[in-house]
Amino acid sequence: MKKYTYTEKKDTRSGFGDGLTELGKTNSDVVALCADLTGSLKMGDFAKNHPERFFQVGIAEANMMGIAAGMTIGGKIPFTGTFANFSTGRVYDQIRQSIAYSHKNVKICASHAGLTLGEDGATHQILEDIGLMKMLPGMTVINTCDYNQTKAATIALAAHEGPVYLRFGRPKVPVFMPEDQKFEIGKAIVLTEGTDVTIVATGHLVWEALQAAEQLEEKGISAEVINIHTIKPLDEEAILKSVVKTGCVVTAEEHNKYGGLGESVARCLAVNSPTPQEFVAVNDSFGESATPAQLMEKYGLNDKAIIKAVEKVISRK
Repeated sequence: MKKYTYTEKKDTRSGFGDGLTELGKTNSDVVALCADLTGSLKMGDFAKNHPERFFQVGIAEANMMGIAAGMTIGGKIPFTGTFANFSTGRVYDQIRQSIAYSHKNVKICASHAGLTLGEDGATHQILEDIGLMKMLPGMTVINTCDYNQTKAATIALAAHEGPVYLRFGRPKVPVFMPEDQKFEIGKAIVLTEGTDVTIVATGHLVWEALQAAEQLEEKGISAEVINIHTIKPLDEEAILKSVVKTGCVVTAEEHNKYGGLGESVARCLAVNSPTPQEFVAVNDSFGESATPAQLMEKYGLNDKAIIKAVEKVISRK
């Protein structure tokens, strides 16, 4: 089995900020809007170098979405930035009516997603955002796993026509994807090949899935790990090709088990190839205040939970 290592940890929000910086140099149509969180979203470098293309709208997220939608009419490519909770739940009506309904070319970039926002607690954490966004017609939904992938995704979004929801996080996590990777929207990445179980993971859970796969190998279980960075459109071909070999699947995500990646995979399997599946996700609850590591442990979002789910799903084959 291919082994993955890392030499440093970096937050995925910095990947977004650095990707935006690159776009500022290469694409004059890219503009950025922020809802009073320039530092948290790592948008400061873009703002400094391109003040004429940066718009600080203040704590007025709904207004930010409306402004972004309007800017697309003039050919601009707006990237909005705020916390995931405020990027979706607070402004769902504006996204639905002003952006998705008319298929505006807005890139909704959301940091501090999931439980790993940590100490700020349940009111700032959001575990429903993927479900909210993927149900909007025409909305592309991306959830990246590390710094390099987030930077590559941010750059790729400028060339994609249509609304996108890009989800990333606050904590520093292992950087293990190639720095020079080509980011293809809607194209899954098979990280390890296996024959006994398919582990389909997204976001922060991709690294946990790789750690689980190494431990499973020691137990004689061969796991195929797939990095699903694009939840919509879902790479159904890659998933179905894998489960034909393995006969069972575990999905892993930092999101509510309802409405997330797991349900998208389940729908794919139900329609095309019914297969035993187990879910590693938050079990229909809000979060709470604690460190990211404590929350991932308590809510079962780590390598140990993935291993347990794998052993259960294999017994169902």
